[in-house]
Amino acid sequence: MEQNEYDVVVVGSGAGALLAAIRATDQGLKTLVVEKMPLVGGTSAISGGGIWIPDNHDMPKAGLRDSVQAAFKYVKTCARGLASDDRILAYVETARHMARYLGEIGVPYRCVPSYADYYPTLEGAMPGGRTMDPLDFNAAQLGVKDLELLRPTSPGQLILGRMHINAFEARTMLARERKAKFVLMWMMARYFLDYPWRSKTKRDRRLTGGQALVGGLFTALRKRGITLWLESPLQSLTEKDGRVTGVVVRRNGQDVTVTARRAVVLGAGGFERNQQMREQYLPQPTNQAWVATPPEGNTGDAIRAGAAVGGALHLMAHTWGAPTIFVPNEEKHRAMFVERSMPGCMVVNARGERFLNESGPYPEFQQAMYANHAKTGGAVPAWIVFDATFRANYPIGPIMPGMAVPDSKLRKSWLNTVYWKADTLEDLARQIGVDPQGLVASAQRMTEFAKTGKDLDFGRGDNVFDRYYGDVNVKPNPNLAPIEKGPFYAMRLYPGDIGTKGGLLTDRDARVLGEDGQPIAGLYCVGNNSASVMGPSYPGAGSTLGPSMTFAFRAVAHITGQPIALEHTELLERAALAEPA
Repeated sequence: MEQNEYDVVVVGSGAGALLAAIRATDQGLKTLVVEKMPLVGGTSAISGGGIWIPDNHDMPKAGLRDSVQAAFKYVKTCARGLASDDRILAYVETARHMARYLGEIGVPYRCVPSYADYYPTLEGAMPGGRTMDPLDFNAAQLGVKDLELLRPTSPGQLILGRMHINAFEARTMLARERKAKFVLMWMMARYFLDYPWRSKTKRDRRLTGGQALVGGLFTALRKRGITLWLESPLQSLTEKDGRVTGVVVRRNGQDVTVTARRAVVLGAGGFERNQQMREQYLPQPTNQAWVATPPEGNTGDAIRAGAAVGGALHLMAHTWGAPTIFVPNEEKHRAMFVERSMPGCMVVNARGERFLNESGPYPEFQQAMYANHAKTGGAVPAWIVFDATFRANYPIGPIMPGMAVPDSKLRKSWLNTVYWKADTLEDLARQIGVDPQGLVASAQRMTEFAKTGKDLDFGRGDNVFDRYYGDVNVKPNPNLAPIEKGPFYAMRLYPGDIGTKGGLLTDRDARVLGEDGQPIAGLYCVGNNSASVMGPSYPGAGSTLGPSMTFAFRAVAHITGQPIALEHTELLERAALAEPA
């Protein structure tokens, strides 16, 4: 008979959920993981795998110095009063301890020294080092059978649709550093010469990014013998005398009640795939089809279940926004994270006017689309426009650089669906429904900016974050180049996202809070299932996964009766004194 009583039940199988299960087991608790989908990993598995960890253990190796004080000031400013100070402090203090624990369980990370925080002009920001990238993971440790249960990464994160690439290699290739060709040759040789592995599976042995993170966590889960139920969606939470006591899940066609003696930890993602909830909470227009996360997942089930037992909701109007593009025959839209930083492109509305810094953080990009659409009615969708020089040198979406894959080799069905092409800007504008005069004027202005290296309209390339994915060979500004050589191209951009920010309101130990501000006994929540500690902002790459796993780490400490105390309470006292009366 199946055992339906555990110490801890974890709902979801993304990074935060898996870490909670592993940590709970390491603390001697009998743990069950229930996952709605047939695959493990959720959005974590298709992510870049980065985690934003202030004052982390790897920064000194890169000659970088950080502090909890600086990180607290920075995140507090970013959060704009929409996350409690003690929760922010809990994160910036505990994140580094969680990162060390990842290394201990077989998922080591290293800092990215030159990847700047997303708002480099704010006090407390760092020019690099807080974002950490997982070391490559050998899938043989997980095994082919379990590898097939790991959600595959997005096509956009693979070279030639097969080979994984890590953050360091991606930067080298996109920035066209001198060693870029050698890096590509090494990756291809490594993959194609690995005959023993390729005879077993089409999946790459070398896992990077989110695949390395979740592959490592999944391996740690298996080593500990933790029970995992796939295709077992949460139906509801059970409670008694004001305490959450377990879950009801749908398993093998029947509702099954599972008792959680100590706690239930919700880590089942946000609600970006629930069109009804999007229309209820998010800015309009909104469409779940624009989202860059897997279909059918993240429909807000666990958020609604938590609300049903009294959990308060917070930040429900916010997403982890990102511009996305449609690619035929792919299960989801592709997020456009870095290609828009390359010199020789611009983003325009229906008037043909630029309205943002194309190289800026992707959440601000999405927010700018909505703001301009409210003014002009023509920024949803928007268009990214580039010329023949850009097309020859840089990848964009599913399209590889023209020097490697010319237009004649592109799929015929992509013309006028993925990209539009014309010999002149005027003809291109007419094809895509943009004002021709406006488009020509914008291109001419960008060309002038490229000559001087100064974007007088939006400051593109003026800060270290913008320049990270610029072309190091382009002077004087690696993010600016003329848009003047035909043929010209355009691709349609939607205000998509990589998840929602709003969810159940939690405290510094990830306990779900009720409408009265008091914790609901036995119920914890992490990741996009909970309201983000970052408020409406995105302080740096890894601001989703970092908090997800850090609060999972803190949650288990609280569940076991060993809550992690705050170390720098003086920062809270100073913050309170600084608040206006």
